[in-house]
Amino acid sequence: MHGREVLRRNVFHLIRAYKKSTHRGVTCSVPIIKHFAMRTLFLPQHQSPSTLKGISVNLTSMAETNKAAVEVFEGDDLAVALAKYVADLSNKFTSERGAFTVCLSGGSMMENLRKLPEPPYLDSLEWSKWHVFWVDDRVVPKTREDSDYKLALDGFLCKVPIPMDNVHAINETLSPEGAADDYERRIKELVDKNVITLSPTSGFPKFDLILLGMGPDGHVASLFPGRPQVQENKRWVTFIKDSPKPPPERITLTFPVINACAYAALVVTGKNEADAVQSALGKSENLVKLPVAMVSPSEGELKWFLDKDAASKL
Repeated sequence: MHGREVLRRNVFHLIRAYKKSTHRGVTCSVPIIKHFAMRTLFLPQHQSPSTLKGISVNLTSMAETNKAAVEVFEGDDLAVALAKYVADLSNKFTSERGAFTVCLSGGSMMENLRKLPEPPYLDSLEWSKWHVFWVDDRVVPKTREDSDYKLALDGFLCKVPIPMDNVHAINETLSPEGAADDYERRIKELVDKNVITLSPTSGFPKFDLILLGMGPDGHVASLFPGRPQVQENKRWVTFIKDSPKPPPERITLTFPVINACAYAALVVTGKNEADAVQSALGKSENLVKLPVAMVSPSEGELKWFLDKDAASKL
């Protein structure tokens, strides 16, 4: 088969695969299109034919109506892009309403945020207007290494001038039930003070930005596959006593709260997460809907930040 015919055939398959992905509510931006186009067409990464550029423009414009965007990065590019994304949202919300409410996750999130407490953002963002929350945390002492609070304190919070009164950690001295009730009560108090807004349609708190990681089993926050917390639709914060991942006792925001946010970022890295990413975004034989696939802000925007390893099976 001649080279032009091979090119035509592979471009056709690329477009068909892309159209299938858009039916899943996924928007592929130019970087991910180029990444998979180069692989499909068997071209060296440094080559970029004009025909492929045209396809990228068309595919991007086709996808603008979808609610989720996906980008794949190499090396430090993910941390650089994530820092800019968060900084842009900080500027937007501190300017528009005088506060920026952010929910942090554990795992590798602090490592992925490492470019944020650096110039130019360290000296330019209005850190005093930030309010920091946790998507979930373990009910363990704050000094323990497996505390998500300690992880955020050591990796991020100690490096930026956010007032400690604006850092809303869980009360780990309570039982899991008590800690969940207490955290929900405190969030409601901040709603009453207009620090956090409410979704006009769902009535759940509308955080400005929720930063989510994902485990190899497709869990987000402390919402694990097959566990009843995944189906909770009344509470703002719930608890778990028998987490399949230690430590067993945790509290977590529920999906109605996660999906009420203005912006959500799913930041996923590593080969161990590739199967779950494929299940959520690509063609997969897995008929079970993983918790990560339930992240779908009803009034907001979702963006996936993937490294090449996490995206390797798409």
